[in-house]
Amino acid sequence: MTVKKFLEKTKKFELESYKKFPDLLLDHVPFTGAPQKHPYDKDKIILVADPFSTHTFYYEFNIEDIEGVEELPSLVTLEGESVTMLRLWVRKGSIGVKGIPFVVDHIRKGMGG
Repeated sequence: MTVKKFLEKTKKFELESYKKFPDLLLDHVPFTGAPQKHPYDKDKIILVADPFSTHTFYYEFNIEDIEGVEELPSLVTLEGESVTMLRLWVRKGSIGVKGIPFVVDHIRKGMGG
């Protein structure tokens, strides 16, 4: 049995402006990722940007600087592992930390070592 796919004419999709938190659009910035408890500070949250990527990074925010939270569809691997995703609306001007973990390895020649 063979499977055939045919091109079909579709309806035109119009873009809509974001309406979920219209009052936050001017003075907040959205960040998306998988939330994690901070390992030692209960007043902070960690947001892993792309939890299943080999080159991921994370954000760290004070909870008091977050004024909106949206639940997004969960990510699921082929093995069935899932992770909750959120969009956090963080107040402009607040301090956040962006961390990029990496594996320490050999330095290539010509790279300052």
